[in-house]
Amino acid sequence: MLRKLSLALAVSCASNGMAWAEAPLSNKTDLVSVYQEAVNNNADLAAAVAQYGAQKEVVPQARAGLLPNLSGGAQVSSVRTSLDQPSSTVNRDAHSYQATLAQPLFRADRWFQFQAAKDVNEQAALQLSATEQNLILQTANSYFNVLRSQDNLASTKAEEAAFKRQLDQSNERFDVGLSDKTDVLNSQASYDTARANRIVAQRQVDDAFEALITLTNRQYNSIQGISHNLPILPPTPNDAKAWVETAARQNLNLLASNYAVSAAEQTLKQRKAGHAPTLDAVAKYEKGDNDALGFSNPNGFPQPYGGNVEQTSVGLQLNIPIYSGGLINSQVRQSYAQLDQTEQQRESLRRQIVENTRDLHRAVNTDVEQVQARKQSIISNQSAVEATEIGYQVGTRNIVDVLDAQRSLYTSVRDYNNTRYDYILDNLRLKQQAGTLNPGDLQDLARWLKPDYNPDKDFLPPDLAKAAAEQLKARPGQ
Repeated sequence: MLRKLSLALAVSCASNGMAWAEAPLSNKTDLVSVYQEAVNNNADLAAAVAQYGAQKEVVPQARAGLLPNLSGGAQVSSVRTSLDQPSSTVNRDAHSYQATLAQPLFRADRWFQFQAAKDVNEQAALQLSATEQNLILQTANSYFNVLRSQDNLASTKAEEAAFKRQLDQSNERFDVGLSDKTDVLNSQASYDTARANRIVAQRQVDDAFEALITLTNRQYNSIQGISHNLPILPPTPNDAKAWVETAARQNLNLLASNYAVSAAEQTLKQRKAGHAPTLDAVAKYEKGDNDALGFSNPNGFPQPYGGNVEQTSVGLQLNIPIYSGGLINSQVRQSYAQLDQTEQQRESLRRQIVENTRDLHRAVNTDVEQVQARKQSIISNQSAVEATEIGYQVGTRNIVDVLDAQRSLYTSVRDYNNTRYDYILDNLRLKQQAGTLNPGDLQDLARWLKPDYNPDKDFLPPDLAKAAAEQLKARPGQ
């Protein structure tokens, strides 16, 4: 009697005969925990934080050019003095001390440099926020890629089990003379292919876990899976224009590019201010002997040796640039070009964000429709397998038809799971483009995680076999 190769039976064989090495339930890690580990241990995020720490120092450095500057110094020298009348030579050591305080009063170039530095600081802060936001998506992508690869492995093992049973049946039928050697060879070829695919799928699971380890620097034996009860809903609002408008206001990279343009404008003003005069208030105090300071008596002769001098001066220092070899004009032209470059980069980014937002909005809506269609495809293919097996039993179908039907069934299973994970990730990517992605989105997904998720049993929606049986019964003539 022919044993029917239903999907439920194949799953059972795969679960019992080649069970996925699950870790104990207590060791299953959830999505939020993985994200927390990524925040604490991700090297790229740590590098971005350090980079921001370095970039924000441009503000106090630029501000320093507008604040008082106090300097001090000392001088020690050996002085040799020769006199004609009377003829004599005197050697002695000279020393002096001085302190200078300078306060910029009018430094247009430094003021615009300070404004540019503040814009650069804001740009760096937004870029860090964008990196932090991207880590949310990276975590979800790595996490669900593990689940995707596990489900793919589970379906591949179920497919291998189904083809193994088909091979066994073909051998049995050949032994009793109900089929020829061709059926055995076709079944053997399908089984060998399924076995090779299972080996590749196992490697993909290991690769996916490795990517998760790279992201968090932590080892994982098993993670919680996503329930099939996760609501598959269109984006809210389901209006591409509204999402584009939100992205234009809130996309972090686009906001950072606005500050990049503003910084380039301030830098241009700084370069133009190179033609402007500068005015500083300068106070200076000096103390030392007259040999070091070079003071003379009213008649123009040096003061007596060994005399000490103390002097304080306060004044204004004006500097008017006249010609610097064309340096300032060249810097202005350079700044114009850099401003144009920054504006064009911002426009290119804006267009790309608009395109990505519209594409992802369409993708999410397509995913919503596909998930249901792929689920129905599994039911239809399951019914087709059972009907083909019945036809093969009564002689109206051949072994190739049976094998093709089974192959289509497991392809539809993988397509369903891929679409399910695409829906999750496309939703997160859409929110990232709009600038609204935050850790709360991962917490919302975590509510639908299944702590006892077993890929070998849970890669399919529940009651799928029942739905297929009902569809098969509903067909006329069956």
